[in-house]
Amino acid sequence: MGSESSAATGTSAPGTSEAGTNGSSAASAEVLAGRCHELLQRQHATAATAESLTGGLLGAAFTHQAGSSATYRGGVVSYAVDLKASLLGVDAGQLAEHGPVHPSTARAMAEGVRDRLGATYGLATTGVAGPEPHGDQPVGTVDVACAGPGGTRGERLRLRGDREQIRRSTVTAALELLLDVLQATPRTS
Repeated sequence: MGSESSAATGTSAPGTSEAGTNGSSAASAEVLAGRCHELLQRQHATAATAESLTGGLLGAAFTHQAGSSATYRGGVVSYAVDLKASLLGVDAGQLAEHGPVHPSTARAMAEGVRDRLGATYGLATTGVAGPEPHGDQPVGTVDVACAGPGGTRGERLRLRGDREQIRRSTVTAALELLLDVLQATPRTS
């Protein structure tokens, strides 16, 4: 597995980012998804999504792009914990030990969707959008991960805002992670 990194403003701990949600919007997600789409096309690559708290918003950002069928394989919305295991192959023991909101869960979701949907890259989101904490995880705790040919990278985020702001900021963070991975990948054409 790859390393943890941080891409949002105000890093609060290694592998953890704290960010507000001002500036995170559907429009910025669409712009980021468009940039990802262009790089995926240049690399003759595809992406697939595994979503929990974002409930399909990440897939919607990809499919907003004209011609997205060339680069977006599809997605799995695994909101229920048991679906993370049955549909994405996340180890049930790992889920029992760490829960659905954990960096290792996000990584396993990304790897699972990449494998099961036959994509070059798998992108995953899991976290707590609120209004209540989930177990010992406070509202705004989010894990995103990207699995690809070079390994798997994940980020733990501490987001602020209401439920919808957290969900939209998560989409933006996931797309930024994929964009970062794609920009670090040598072009094949």
